[in-house]
Amino acid sequence: MKFGSVENPEAIDFTLPKDHKDTKRVLNVVKDDNVPGIYVGCAKWNRADLKGFYPRGTKDELGYYSSQFNSIELNATFYRIFPPEQFSKWYDKTPANFKFFPKLNQEISHWKRLQDVKEVVDNYLYSAVNLKEKLGTIFLQMNTNFTPKDFDRVVSFVESWPKEIPLAVEFRHTNWYNDPVISEELYQLLEANNISNIIVDSAGRRDIMHMRLTNPTAFVRYVGANHESDYSRLDDWIVRLKTWKEQGVKEIDFFIHQNIEKESPLLSAYFIKQLNAELGCNLTIPNDNFQQNLF
Repeated sequence: MKFGSVENPEAIDFTLPKDHKDTKRVLNVVKDDNVPGIYVGCAKWNRADLKGFYPRGTKDELGYYSSQFNSIELNATFYRIFPPEQFSKWYDKTPANFKFFPKLNQEISHWKRLQDVKEVVDNYLYSAVNLKEKLGTIFLQMNTNFTPKDFDRVVSFVESWPKEIPLAVEFRHTNWYNDPVISEELYQLLEANNISNIIVDSAGRRDIMHMRLTNPTAFVRYVGANHESDYSRLDDWIVRLKTWKEQGVKEIDFFIHQNIEKESPLLSAYFIKQLNAELGCNLTIPNDNFQQNLF
């Protein structure tokens, strides 16, 4: 994942911004004593990207991956709409507690840019629902050049999305978050329709760290810089997630990317260890018998 990559991560101020003033309010509405669902995963499971992750002789990559992680950010669905049979195969290969978080297809987000997309969305969902209870939140990622001038398309898309299927959205143009009038209108739209506002933590795009949750699901896409600061950045996220847990968050979906993806499982293992210790989780630590720190 190259989005927001920089050549000098040591020069970046990675301090997490303070929460938006309404994040606590959103979480407090649903606060109770229930333990939140926590899902941590990588963006891909194929051996070519995750070099060194699979034991020698592994034949079924997804089968092994799903024995080490409880979720996957399914980026493959951005590039093509798979048939229902493929989703059923993925369902059958994974354990009961595993969830897929598929990205909406590029025809919806990048080609048609949310205009006249009902048929494509319906076809996509017709296939994706074959993941049944293993279907996590589907997410929409808009192109960096998609600006608030097309806000009406967002309204139409969000309001027509089937309410029974969880959705999260990610905007990359800076004006969605840094024009206070537009950002407030966006947050209210997402909150009213129970849609998660994705937070992207990337070195080169600190301008879109809005820290505004719009429902009780925290959907975070973390992009490491293949630098020793990746660990201290995750430490800061542990502190923030612990706060959100205390405030009432119901689900944490946290996906770890790297510019060099083969290092993602190592970074994920470190993060999961901290989650288990600080948030009282009991997540499997990937390849715990031979994982080491990167730096």
